[in-house]
Amino acid sequence: MRHPAIPQGVLKSGPTAVEKKQDTTTKAARLIIDGEVAARKRKTERLRLARLAKEATGDAAPSTAKGTGGRKQA
Repeated sequence: MRHPAIPQGVLKSGPTAVEKKQDTTTKAARLIIDGEVAARKRKTERLRLARLAKEATGDAAPSTAKGTGGRKQA
């Protein structure tokens, strides 16, 4: 003999105080991280457009910087 199914949500209680605090912290952290990601994407796009504009005008001279020294060859 089978028992009748228990309706959804009957035995499930709401979030505890600790879970509420964790959710608040997680939401705040995600907001900060998402803001930093958006700012990084905007900066990358701005720099990419500036580089493309500089290359289009022909101002892109090859780099003449010396190496960092590093290991000497024999």
